[in-house]
Amino acid sequence: PQTGPQGKLVQRLYIEEGTAIARELYLSILVDRATARVAFIASTEGGMDIEAVAHDTPEKIATISVDPAAGYQPYVGRKIAAALKLEGDLAKQCNKMMGQLYKAFTEKDMSLLEINPLVVTKDNMLVCLDAKVNFDSNALYRHPEIVELRDLSEEDPKEIEASKFDLSYVALDGTIGCMVNGAGLAMSTMDIIKLYGEEPANFLDVGGGATKEKVAAAFKIITADPKVKGILVNIFGGIMKCDVIAEGVIAAVKDVGLKVPLVVRLEGTNVELGKSIINKSGLNVISADDLNDAAKKIVKAVKEAA
Repeated sequence: PQTGPQGKLVQRLYIEEGTAIARELYLSILVDRATARVAFIASTEGGMDIEAVAHDTPEKIATISVDPAAGYQPYVGRKIAAALKLEGDLAKQCNKMMGQLYKAFTEKDMSLLEINPLVVTKDNMLVCLDAKVNFDSNALYRHPEIVELRDLSEEDPKEIEASKFDLSYVALDGTIGCMVNGAGLAMSTMDIIKLYGEEPANFLDVGGGATKEKVAAAFKIITADPKVKGILVNIFGGIMKCDVIAEGVIAAVKDVGLKVPLVVRLEGTNVELGKSIINKSGLNVISADDLNDAAKKIVKAVKEAA
């Protein structure tokens, strides 16, 4: 179900020896935004959907924060062992393991380290049986050894191309391609497309300091998606200049052509210059006054073209 009916080619296979499990536990380390600290989340309900546990039996989940000034201390491990109902030698193993995990989390700039399940074996050993690790992408320049682990075969080719230009791009299943500046505005654009009866084909934030080349690359990525039946460019220029967006769109269209309806809404810095550039380009562009108008026009154009 994760790969859809078309399936996906398996590139590598991991083989793990069998483990005689006595108990399954849950453990994760994450950055707790509420306390601005690294926190351990521990539960005796391992091997299950932790969100369901949090919803149905929140008392079975313990959160233990780490004071950044003191770092990991043995009392943190003792609290976690108590929360997981580990005693004796298992508690000692837990204390040592938690210190090692915290060290890995901080030194490797992780944003999430989730172990589900953390198991107690029948010969009384504590084992990290399965793990999910997320890294802070802003810190990857410090960890070339982690970058080397990236498996491009597991990623969407369009998202790979977008990452080369430092574009925030996520492929979706809809028909209307979106190019927007600012994540909040991009989310609003996607919402209003849905409101008027269509689905967005992507999330794409070109950022505030995009160049003409970056905008052109973004436009080409959108048009390369065969599901895209229309494109909405929604720019509220503050740092981002409307004329740069206009030049980038025109450069991309001249390069790859325009086979679907295109609605452009520009507002903000150099907006008149941006509109002038588009109007003089000779492109078949539908101009919009605001976001509501833009969404209505692109949905109407896509339905008429269908």
